[in-house]
Amino acid sequence: MGRFLQRRSRVAAVVITITATLLSSVACSSSTPPDGTPPESLTVRKDIAYAPAQPAGSRGHLLDLYVPTKAGKGLRPLLIVTGGSAWRGDTGKEFAAEIAPHFTAAGYVVAGVSVRSSSQARFPAQVHDAKAAVRWLRAHAPRYGIDPTRFAIMGDSSGGYASTMVAVTGDVPHLEGTVGVTGVSSKVQAAIDLYSPTDFPMMNAQMLPGACEAFNRQMGVTDCHDDLGSPESQLIGCAIQTCPTRAREANPITYVSTTDPPILIAHGQADTLVPHDQSKLLYQAVERTCATATWYSVPDVGHSTTILAPDVATPEVRSTAGCQAQPISQEASRPTLAVIQSFIESSWG
Repeated sequence: MGRFLQRRSRVAAVVITITATLLSSVACSSSTPPDGTPPESLTVRKDIAYAPAQPAGSRGHLLDLYVPTKAGKGLRPLLIVTGGSAWRGDTGKEFAAEIAPHFTAAGYVVAGVSVRSSSQARFPAQVHDAKAAVRWLRAHAPRYGIDPTRFAIMGDSSGGYASTMVAVTGDVPHLEGTVGVTGVSSKVQAAIDLYSPTDFPMMNAQMLPGACEAFNRQMGVTDCHDDLGSPESQLIGCAIQTCPTRAREANPITYVSTTDPPILIAHGQADTLVPHDQSKLLYQAVERTCATATWYSVPDVGHSTTILAPDVATPEVRSTAGCQAQPISQEASRPTLAVIQSFIESSWG
């Protein structure tokens, strides 16, 4: 899901708008130039292997680093970014190019991370990969001036799934895997989940009217998310309704616990690919465990990073911490990059 919606041009437009609105005088120096070259204010190190390629020649174990050129006053926080592809691609690190200008201008190091596709490896390989990238980044934090105690992760669609799974499985040993660097913590201190699936068997029942017909045409399937050829079924290696134990093992809501880091969730009410109520289920799971989450339910937005734009329709917002509803300020009424940054920084403790 994610990138097969012509998301590249949409993301670029959204981020340019956000950068211009929120960064004012620094926008010109931190926005990506039209020719795609990195701005002078940051250095990009591309195609760093956080683990050997599996299979050989694949790109799912690569990351890109965006490092501010200007010297900071201390160790920098890290934002890990991974983009969605319905688990059909292994280039999720590319999403970071659109997010990095805002966060590097704010003093962050940004890491774009790729994981393997479902055709290259079945679940839990994608979780193993994302956690391996976190471990590699923590192990190499001194080299890049990164604070190992301030890690956040962000993703959209299947990238949001990977981000959420990293966040909620910090204490789940069997999902660590043995990819790449081991013996280092894969925990993060905050997570951003944009319109990801969270409970696979519930997806068909939650689809908008008529959405499954369009989904079937787009995906080349006949039974929407329940089909053996659906992205979720391909991820776990069986039709999701025929293997409930396997599906439960892959569902992020299975692992939500009190010890999870704060999660910001955003989902468009007009999403015809991943049902909006998948994010509602995640928020409710966090709420039940008395952990911390903020959920933006955005009208008139589909499966798209336009959800980050400052001029989207006013969302319904709910926030919880310690089993108590939390107030939302007017400044935090939309899930813009500035609001996401503020959420992350409030999570450092």
